This record gives sequence, structure tokens and C-alpha cells, in this order.
Amino acid sequence: MHCQFFGLGRQPSRAIRLRNTTLAQGGPANRVRRDADHAPVSARQLALSLPAKAWKTVPWWEGTRRPLRSRFAAVRIRPAHRDHKLNQPREQEWLLIEWPRGEAEPRKYWLSNLAKTIRLRDLVALAKQRWIIERDYQELKQELGLGHFEGRGWRGFHHHATLPIVAYGFLVAERCRFSPSARNGHLGLPAPELPPGFQPRGAHPA
Repeated sequence: MHCQFFGLGRQPSRAIRLRNTTLAQGGPANRVRRDADHAPVSARQLALSLPAKAWKTVPWWEGTRRPLRSRFAAVRIRPAHRDHKLNQPREQEWLLIEWPRGEAEPRKYWLSNLAKTIRLRDLVALAKQRWIIERDYQELKQELGLGHFEGRGWRGFHHHATLPIVAYGFLVAERCRFSPSARNGHLGLPAPELPPGFQPRGAHPA
């Protein structure tokens, strides 16, 4: 199974179902049955009903001045969107909720099919990868010229994009050598040997 994250946004209306589910019996096919004890609830309703001990403060990024952190809760649920038309309930997934301290309501929600044994810290780190990727992409465009390409062909874009990406990788490696990331500094990236007769793509024959 592919591991995926789905961001539900700030105010999700998508219905979810808690662990218990019943099936309607009788007839040639079974259907998931909704009743008073097995009714779907919104992600917001579930978040507001969680006890205080369900929320944990988790750091998710090493900022320039201090670590970025927030409060998170993770609950095993079954997505209930149109599940009354299914023969079987959907598989359990993680519902990850971010609710920063001091805010009136939860800020963000994610669905994930990662393993049920995953730690909350790891779940949060993966969910926040989108923020990290967006920030890296912004730096690539604004600082290293990724957005300067004006051609239309894939070959030209591939050659143009390679240089900013390589430059950005070098800058990240250099940044990791200094505070505050020095303790994470040694990336340990392997450098494989080039095979005999290797010729870079697009290079003219010698």
C-alpha cells in the first residue's frame, strides 16, 4: 500500500466514522448501516470532543530563533464519505489534527494511511513536509533562478532546472555545517563511482 497524506484544510466538512461499524444484514448484498450508535461526525466535531490529554506539543522544524512547535492529536478513524453505498467499511486511517495553543479551533487536519504503529512525532514530521517543500521551492525560484526559464521544451527546462537544484543542494549541505543545524550537520550522502565510459546526458561525444 502506498503511504499517503491528504490535507483536509482548515474547516473540513468531510465526514468521518470512529472505529465501530456495523453492516446491514439480509438480501444479496451487505451495506454499511448508519444508526444512532454508528453515525458519522465531522473532523471538527471529533477534534472538539477529544480530551485534553489527547493533545501533545510536538516540535516539527528547527527555526532560526527557536524550534517551530504546535499541539497535535492523532486518532484512528474510518472515512465515512458515502460509505452507506459500500459493502465493507473503509480501512482505518490516521486523522491528524493541529490545534495551536491559544487558538479557538483546530487549524489543520490530515488523513493518512501510514502504519498504526507510527509515532506522533514522525506523523507530524511527514505531514509538515508540504510546508518544507513549499519553502524550498520558493527559495529555488526567488534566490537561485528556477523561475527564470522561458522556454517551452522539456530538454531545455530539464537542463535549466538541474543547475538550481544542484546549487540548492550544495547550499543546504553548507548550511548544515553551521549553527543551529551543526548537530545535524554530517549528511553522510554517498557518492557512487561513475561507471567506465560514463557520458552525461546531452553531452557531445568526446
